[in-house]
Amino acid sequence: MKYTLEYPSELPTAPDDFLQSEAIRAVATQAESAGFSAIALSEHPAPSVKWRNNGGHNTLDPIAALSFMAAATSRIRLMTNLYVLPFRNPYLSAKALASLDLVSGGRLIAGVGAGYLRSEFSAVGVDIDRRAELLDEALTALRSIWTQPETPFTGADFEAVGVVHLQHPVQRPHPPIWIGGNGAAAIRRVVEHGDGWMPIIAAAGMASTMRTAAIENTEQFGNAVKRLHARLADAGRDPRCVDIQVVCPFVDLDDGAALRRAREVLAELAGHGATWAVVHVDGSSPQAALDYIKAFGEAMEFSATQGISESRS
Repeated sequence: MKYTLEYPSELPTAPDDFLQSEAIRAVATQAESAGFSAIALSEHPAPSVKWRNNGGHNTLDPIAALSFMAAATSRIRLMTNLYVLPFRNPYLSAKALASLDLVSGGRLIAGVGAGYLRSEFSAVGVDIDRRAELLDEALTALRSIWTQPETPFTGADFEAVGVVHLQHPVQRPHPPIWIGGNGAAAIRRVVEHGDGWMPIIAAAGMASTMRTAAIENTEQFGNAVKRLHARLADAGRDPRCVDIQVVCPFVDLDDGAALRRAREVLAELAGHGATWAVVHVDGSSPQAALDYIKAFGEAMEFSATQGISESRS
């Protein structure tokens, strides 16, 4: 199992201190030193106040923030979790993500998804009812643009009319694409385009809010993984070459019983096929986060080289 640190600003109660450069640098370097394999940020370019006041969180542009983290680190991978492809023209997404891969020396994991906030889609001028269509188009476009950047790509609403001059990403044939979502469409997209799958194990109400199917427990997760593996095998793909990332339950590291239970849950998820886990740390202050990151690495016995991770691709 590899571990991804979700940057603490993504917690609803995290203070604004985490938006400052000193905290960003300190958290990223501490995560790398502790042995985390990746650090992640989500994307919310125009979240509503209603969302923020009902469990939402502060946000940074993930390309800008992860590029800053890339300059402060040397090994840890930089993950978008999630980058909402329907928000923009695929050429803009391909350029931004490839630029992050270039400036980080090939450390990008492109976690992508459809998005779910209706007001946010309205704010950026995209019809939310087209989100699935636009996500499928963007996934096809990304791979084409990254592997054959000079070849023009045409979509439903855009057209490159001549030979395009773009740089290849560092990672070949392209940075790993991990796809979020729980339902049959998400599994199809992973089979067709993905190097990783990022489901959410949560109550039905939360899944509904995020406009995805419910996976409420480890048993349902295991059944979903079986469906994914079967589809991959039918498509001639090795299921072992596709990563699966889950969320690590928050654990009080001073509580031995809670730590044992967290290890048991992670082992159960790994037994069903999970290969990565996202970790939420103490976000009450930057110093609390730094202390938790270090202690978590020690508690989980991260190896000194675990942060030097190769994602399956």
